[in-house]
Amino acid sequence: MWWFFLFWTPGYLSDQFGYKSSDGMGMALIFTLYAIVTVVSIYLCRIPTFMVDRRGMNPYEGRMAAMLIFACFPLLALGAQPLGAFSAWFPAVLIGLACAGHQAWSANVYSVVGDMFPKSTIGTLTGIAQFAAGCGSFLINKSSGWLFTFAGEQGDKFTFLGFSGKPAGYMIVFSYCAIAYLVGWSIMKTLVPHYKKVEA
Repeated sequence: MWWFFLFWTPGYLSDQFGYKSSDGMGMALIFTLYAIVTVVSIYLCRIPTFMVDRRGMNPYEGRMAAMLIFACFPLLALGAQPLGAFSAWFPAVLIGLACAGHQAWSANVYSVVGDMFPKSTIGTLTGIAQFAAGCGSFLINKSSGWLFTFAGEQGDKFTFLGFSGKPAGYMIVFSYCAIAYLVGWSIMKTLVPHYKKVEA
């Protein structure tokens, strides 16, 4: 999700609202989006500490509880397209909050590795995770480009949740991004329902 919004947001603001990233309004929207990401994600990252120190959870349980909260933030991206009919500021704010949830998630998902696995394996596991993330980023950006081109060519023939043409393409990808973290959290929780230290 992060790389999709990082790469496609300027194009989205230009396609949907006519604000180029070189325009004052386009720069203001993008600045606002990333200011939200920066500030909100920092405060979100305090939640696992609260869960462990104040609620008495073990690190894995505390992080998983916090990551469930973080996984809900991308759901806000579902409102970007519908509320964009009123103002471009709504998508900028909602995408910013969704991406803040990603950043908090990302900071903690790698910490889970440190909580569970021996120190000698952390570098390898993190490298594998980064490789998988890079492949996922490539796939979502490439497939989004194909989807937007196809949707634009089809025009009103291509519809999704009340949108047609290229806006429908954006809504499809926003929907994917919105649920991806809840799906990821569910998979993690299914594979590791309870904290258990992995021995080398």
